[in-house]
Amino acid sequence: MLILRWLLLPFTILYTLIIWVRNQCYDLGILTSKTFPVNTVVIGNLAVGGAGKSPLVQLLVDKLQADYRLATLSRGYGRKTKGFRLVQVSDSVEHVGDEPLQLKKKHPNITVAVDENRAEGIEILQKEHNLILLDDAFQHRKVKPTCSILLFEYYSLLKPILLLPTGNFRDGFNQTKRADIILITKCPENISKENKDKIERKIRKQNKTAEIFYSYIVYKPLRPLTVAPAIEDLTDHTVILFTGIANPKPLEGYLSKQGIPFIHIAFPDHHNYSNSDYNKVLDAFKSVDSNRKIILTTEKDAQRLDLAKFSNIPLYYIPIETRIDQETRFLSKLDTLLNHNS
Repeated sequence: MLILRWLLLPFTILYTLIIWVRNQCYDLGILTSKTFPVNTVVIGNLAVGGAGKSPLVQLLVDKLQADYRLATLSRGYGRKTKGFRLVQVSDSVEHVGDEPLQLKKKHPNITVAVDENRAEGIEILQKEHNLILLDDAFQHRKVKPTCSILLFEYYSLLKPILLLPTGNFRDGFNQTKRADIILITKCPENISKENKDKIERKIRKQNKTAEIFYSYIVYKPLRPLTVAPAIEDLTDHTVILFTGIANPKPLEGYLSKQGIPFIHIAFPDHHNYSNSDYNKVLDAFKSVDSNRKIILTTEKDAQRLDLAKFSNIPLYYIPIETRIDQETRFLSKLDTLLNHNS
């Protein structure tokens, strides 16, 4: 697979040129970005998936909803509908996408909307809201936000940075210059000073002013999706884990560190599960010769499942949270940027 990606290097060079020209057109004013009187915060990344944007949106909703008439706006990746749509708790993934639906179920009282054209979505939402969180919109340069929070998955900055299809970056690393706040996500518990210095030197070559913060994932107690008992200790269970997320490695690492035996069946990000997929998971579950076994998935995957396929099967999901080192300073910096715009 790695050799194949390097064979695609000519396409990477072409893609890099196309992205460079597009960004130059915006930087030089040939293409224009629209500003809005309402506060807008972009949460985005330069690489494809897996940086932890949705958990950060969740954290910001938790922290800011009391002080703002808040809405979130994303394109609703994977949905089969088009245009602007307000997400309802009763919606399906096919109508709104998995991550907006997950957020709405957690926060039924806030406005969650989807629109592939962010500018048009903001036009509608700004009438009744004074803060809009734009999920995965850093490349959507038709909008000039009040504040941009740029996320980098920790390990991605310790490797060579290459654009698609040879690498995993969808935009040039020089676009780091547009960020107001930079968040390094999914960090290990103890970051060596050497790696921290290496990361910050790399960032400072492109952006000398944005504050840099570090965050990590916290895994919460399992929650059942079917009629199943609460489980305090999984070390004496065998876990059939299945995921359709961009980067399942942190979850694998967490289970391994806890000494939990597991079999992982990985699917692509935002995967829509078919009957054959369900059979694959269930066959793996049945093949384990033990009464102490469960099936485990992620909260994002749970939005896309047909739970009837797991009748009488102990099926759980594992919630996650983002924790930011120096969170108070992070929120204070964001508040300063928003108040300055007001």
